[in-house]
Amino acid sequence: MPRVSKGKGGASNSGDNSSKTDSKAGESSRTEAKSESKGDSKGEADKTEHTKSGSADVKAESSSKGSSQSPSVSTSSDELRGAVGGAPLSSEEKVQSLLGELFYNIKDIQVERDRAEHNLTNIRKTHEKVKEEGKVTPYYRQKLKNLYSAATKDAEEEAEVIRATLDKIKEIKRLYEKSTKQKNDSGRPKQIMRRGVLMSQLQQNATTLPLWVSKPGESPPPLCGAVSADNNYISQAEDKVAARVKGQDGEENWILAEVVNFNAHTGKYEVDDVDAEEGKERHSISRRRVVPLPIWKANPETDPGALFPKKALVLALYPQTTCFYRALVDEPPKKPQDDYSVLFEDTSYPTGYSPPLMVPQRYVIVCKEDKKK
Repeated sequence: MPRVSKGKGGASNSGDNSSKTDSKAGESSRTEAKSESKGDSKGEADKTEHTKSGSADVKAESSSKGSSQSPSVSTSSDELRGAVGGAPLSSEEKVQSLLGELFYNIKDIQVERDRAEHNLTNIRKTHEKVKEEGKVTPYYRQKLKNLYSAATKDAEEEAEVIRATLDKIKEIKRLYEKSTKQKNDSGRPKQIMRRGVLMSQLQQNATTLPLWVSKPGESPPPLCGAVSADNNYISQAEDKVAARVKGQDGEENWILAEVVNFNAHTGKYEVDDVDAEEGKERHSISRRRVVPLPIWKANPETDPGALFPKKALVLALYPQTTCFYRALVDEPPKKPQDDYSVLFEDTSYPTGYSPPLMVPQRYVIVCKEDKKK
């Protein structure tokens, strides 16, 4: 199986996130109504009422726009199950419906953020008053305690809405890919994808990989960043994986492949080579020769332990190819959108490694083979 070369003569190629704002929008100063019984209590109540009415206006306006501009977009889960006579909607129709729901989710996030900003402003003003008086009185101590508790709850509620929105985006992405595949598999001969188009598609898939947002005290799940899948995990049809296959020349390589199915009786996967430039190549291989790709990006700022550390031996997709090669992590990502900096094994360099190259989290996985001595 001829594949695109790394261009390094001695390079090794054997290694291998429901809207809740309806019930929350009127709570924007729940703590302030209790703690601000003096001074500016009337002003705070007015501001709360303004926030409440503003939230209602947003939803009313959104509903009006949704019905007048996009009558075909539905946010009802019943309609997701079928339009006429209970007939199931197509993937493309489901995407349109979910996009309508996503419109409201995004507005909900802004409502939550505006409400949280109110408490943060009160915290800042209270600290300024404490600084002016030069001491923390029992009144201000209790007030700050209440305000911080409210701000923490606001942040948790905003995070919940964000998680729900990320989940919806993930589902939309999955359905979109399914719709595209259905169009491609409509019975017509499969068209050969140009390499530039394939590389662009792989980069887009890596960039749009959902970011895992952990709750306080929650650990990242399997297939988040460097967190391996459970031992009994079975990749589903259309999942992208790294597969160790034998080429036509008898040489084994780790390639980027798509799962066709898994046979529980034989314990083997059937996978297709994603490199459409060479046409479809199907391989039947055992589970130990398949490594699932991450389905979530790990956030270096909140879950650094879900990333491969510096100097870790990994398999990484060499830029502009569909092959995985052994590499050492030069620098892990520092921000959610950052890539890994890796050093690929390459005997054409005095150090035995290539200069640092950037590879997305999506395509950096555990190395299932020991490093050769």
